[in-house]
Amino acid sequence: MLDARRPRRARSPSRRPRLLAYPGGVTSTRPASRAQSGTAAPRGQRPASGIATARGIGLGALALAALLVAAVLALLVALVLGGGAEAPLVADPGPVVRYGLPIAKLIMTLASAVAIGALLLALIALAPERLEHHRALDVAAAAAGVWTLAAVVTGFLTFLSVFLEPVSLDARFGSLLATFFGETEPGRAWLWTVVMAATVTVLCFAVRTPWVLALVGLLAAATLWPVAQQGHAGGTADHDAAVTAVYLHAVFAAIWVGGLATIVLLRRVLADRLPVVLARYSTLALIAFVVVSVSGLVSAQLRVGGLEGLATGYGAILIGKVVALVALGGFGAWYRARLIARVQREVAPRASFWAIVVAELVVMGVASGLATALARTPSPVPEVPVDQLADPTPAEILTGAPLPPPFEPWRVLTEWDLNLLWALLAGFGLFFYLAGVVRLHRRGDRWPVHRTILWTTGMLALVFVTSSGIAVYERYLFSVHMLGHMMLSMGIPVMLVLAAPVTLAARAIRVRKDGSRGPREWILAIVHSRWAGLVGHPIVASVIFAISLLVFYYSPLFSWAVSDHLGHQWMVLHFLLSGYFFVNALIGIDPAPYRPPYPVRLMILLATMAFHAFFGLSIITSSGLLLPEWFGAMGREWGDTPLADQVRGGEIAWSVGEIPTLALAILVAVMWSRDDSRETKRRDRQADRDGDAELEAYNRMLAGRAERAQRVERTSAGGPTGGTSA
Repeated sequence: MLDARRPRRARSPSRRPRLLAYPGGVTSTRPASRAQSGTAAPRGQRPASGIATARGIGLGALALAALLVAAVLALLVALVLGGGAEAPLVADPGPVVRYGLPIAKLIMTLASAVAIGALLLALIALAPERLEHHRALDVAAAAAGVWTLAAVVTGFLTFLSVFLEPVSLDARFGSLLATFFGETEPGRAWLWTVVMAATVTVLCFAVRTPWVLALVGLLAAATLWPVAQQGHAGGTADHDAAVTAVYLHAVFAAIWVGGLATIVLLRRVLADRLPVVLARYSTLALIAFVVVSVSGLVSAQLRVGGLEGLATGYGAILIGKVVALVALGGFGAWYRARLIARVQREVAPRASFWAIVVAELVVMGVASGLATALARTPSPVPEVPVDQLADPTPAEILTGAPLPPPFEPWRVLTEWDLNLLWALLAGFGLFFYLAGVVRLHRRGDRWPVHRTILWTTGMLALVFVTSSGIAVYERYLFSVHMLGHMMLSMGIPVMLVLAAPVTLAARAIRVRKDGSRGPREWILAIVHSRWAGLVGHPIVASVIFAISLLVFYYSPLFSWAVSDHLGHQWMVLHFLLSGYFFVNALIGIDPAPYRPPYPVRLMILLATMAFHAFFGLSIITSSGLLLPEWFGAMGREWGDTPLADQVRGGEIAWSVGEIPTLALAILVAVMWSRDDSRETKRRDRQADRDGDAELEAYNRMLAGRAERAQRVERTSAGGPTGGTSA
């Protein structure tokens, strides 16, 4: 028979700290927590038991099941409503493919979200020496494994939908499969997705170093890029904008959904740290909400067109997704206003709190299912590839868009093509900079007004260069491209460097004291890293800044940057970073590994000016086009000839590029003068305090040297060296 006696109360744990060991040899002498050591709970709380642990696992499984079921149901309803799974009149791959393909892609999307969300929480919200960090990486590894398998299934079903071949084991089927994954654009995209997701899976199991994990997180985010280029990628003229919107939407939706799912799965491990982690996730969720909303709005504008598009099946699904997004925004506002504070006051979160979290995951599942269905539903605005146009122009063949109106200088203010990536980066950069300034002022600290003005101007200039008429015409005119290059590498970095963003971040962002790495810790770690020390060294920075001009324009990189959307984004990033490191090494206020003396800085600037002049003259005197298959084949009938326009671009590189360099030389001279003035004042104050002891010591040293020199002369002449007595 079972013993029905009342069990004795567990003994209180020892007050002496226990030595806890973690993977990688990390130890801690803090008192062992209930979740990590398995000791009895303090008096007044129920001890951890197998039933409680099972309930914790049960809630995580319930939350993931609710997320998946809601997503699949929403997907199926939306496919029926929008006709995304209807059998085509010809070439029907069958119901298994028509419904299995979007379901497999939905599972892949949810798995990638959990993997990316868990990685991000491990990087910026969880402490590496705690068990929560390792459990989050386990969640990321498991989710990445599901991501890989789902990508394999999705790629295979995509092959079946394209080639309409019955599954078999013969050589012909294998040959067609190899052709699809090796020679077609969709096949290569899915192959890259599988390889990259598998790499993320292995690294999540094997790696625990923060720097390597950061690279794994970037790789996980990059894995979504090949998929973003498939499906609804906009029409011929809006391809780049559509791809950017889809990619940003996917990445930040993954952060939003995956972060919350990871918190639910780790709720027992987090224990009393749940409010802290929840507050950090809330900030990430707010950023994700903004990006998802803006990118979704851009995508809807490209695909729906006017209000009449909302009356279609695509429009109905889109309206449902907007309703889900608004509901999720309400959840987020409730978190920040009430729920987080309530969780902080309670010993353990109530069941109602977790019910709200599960309900939010259900809404996230509905939004994910509707988003997957939208990718399979015909949009009101037709998407006609270039190869299907009746009579495409040379410009449409090269760029996918027709020629803009004839260029006039004032058109840089009237013609706009929004670059969503850099617009969002500039917007968040401006917001967080101003938020840091406000926090300093509330604390009673001062921050120079001119730095805030410089940062604001730099962010606005970044949006102007990447989205205004400069961005529109740089694809057709080399001179406009060179103007944008000079502003990105010489003009904007000067404003950003003098705004001292790293110094502001170090003073305004709160310091983490629990062992985790927040924004402040990551910024300072990057600034003081060996990589930053290498590329930020004045000699290295100046060489990269100068030599990259020749490497970029006289190599295939130039063709990649003007013809490929990803190459263009890389070009903007490279110009900004190379210019920022170069300027920061010369006149920066933020920390730098080494700053040379002021005369050396002026010599570096003079050498840079000479190199810019040489580069500009090489373009001016060139007898051939740098990129004839691009600028020479646009078929435009307005403006200068391509060669004359290239000559004008060389003149811009020589003249306009020298203006910021001259300004830098003036700033270095002013800083040199101020440094000498500060040193003189410091010496004067020191002399007032100690009675000019330094000068007196210097005079005594000179007098001693003169006396020793006289003694040496007398000794060498044979004279007496001192008095003698008879």
